[in-house]
Amino acid sequence: MLIFKIEASPVSLQQIYLRVTMTGTRRTTEGLDARQRKALYHAWHRGIREMDLLLGNFADAVIGDLSDAELGEFELLMELPDHDLFAWISGQADVAPNYDTGLFHRIREFHANLRGTH
Repeated sequence: MLIFKIEASPVSLQQIYLRVTMTGTRRTTEGLDARQRKALYHAWHRGIREMDLLLGNFADAVIGDLSDAELGEFELLMELPDHDLFAWISGQADVAPNYDTGLFHRIREFHANLRGTH
């Protein structure tokens, strides 16, 4: 007979839920406010896996450092259809002028650096 000892840790049920449901993320939600946590979750749950990886990895790296204005831009970008946003980030289509922001260029540069191309 196996007996397991389970020790309590200072982790809330909400933290456990977020860690389990945010498959793919390598970042904890510690230190993030509710809006940042929601944006991080949404970045990893886009609808198509390619966009999960593009926006999720970017969010993992910078979500805690975005200003309120940048977080607002990020939230607006995440409202766009996946195929349009993917085409813009990958350079397959021109970015709509109203979304051609500094934050968008940071996302594109982030992924260019990950791929080792510029």
